[in-house]
Amino acid sequence: MDNPYLRTIKTFVLRAGRMTEAQRKAYENLSCHWCIPYTGTTLNYIDVFNNLNPVIIEIGFGMGKATSVIAQNNPEINYLGMEVHRPGVGKLLSVIEEKKLNNLYIIEHDAVEVLQTMIPDNSVHAFHIFFPDPWQKKKHHKRRLVQRPLTDLLATKLESGGYLYMVTDWEPYAEFALEELNQTKMLKNKYDGYAPHQEWRPETKFENKGLNAKRNIYELFFDKVCE
Repeated sequence: MDNPYLRTIKTFVLRAGRMTEAQRKAYENLSCHWCIPYTGTTLNYIDVFNNLNPVIIEIGFGMGKATSVIAQNNPEINYLGMEVHRPGVGKLLSVIEEKKLNNLYIIEHDAVEVLQTMIPDNSVHAFHIFFPDPWQKKKHHKRRLVQRPLTDLLATKLESGGYLYMVTDWEPYAEFALEELNQTKMLKNKYDGYAPHQEWRPETKFENKGLNAKRNIYELFFDKVCE
């Protein structure tokens, strides 16, 4: 049977970015400890974290600033960060080491493939998607991460009562994502339209750029309803 979520269209472009010397050293020395290799086989969270704490996945963490702060502030929760941009991976690895974060690991691979093959259904407490690429041109809308059927895939991975939290500064993407999430059967908007600012989320570099450009910040917060 064909996988309904299988897509050959990537939701990202792997851009060549120059790594700083510190990022390169962090990647070379620490990736073997804190990066989970892509295997295409189901991940056992206990093998990774050595506990039964809830698991939150952040897709596309950029340079990892918000990721590390949230993980540090919530040691009772396990975090998986997914990112393909190696300089960002190197940066976050250095912070994990500096702050001694034992509850944060990284998977350096296409998040959609990881979700399809490595993440068990009904096992994720939450998805954080902060400032994903809006793919502004209409011909590129098919690359957007937050749209069906990918939102259906995300919903199947969430545990009952889990949540999906997206933030963007691109209003057309916010409107588009709100409609797509509203049409995702297992998800229900926690608020009436856009969500209020979640005070526990740190500001990111992209958020500051959006604010400096006088753009509004749009937050979407959906819960998984009982099946």
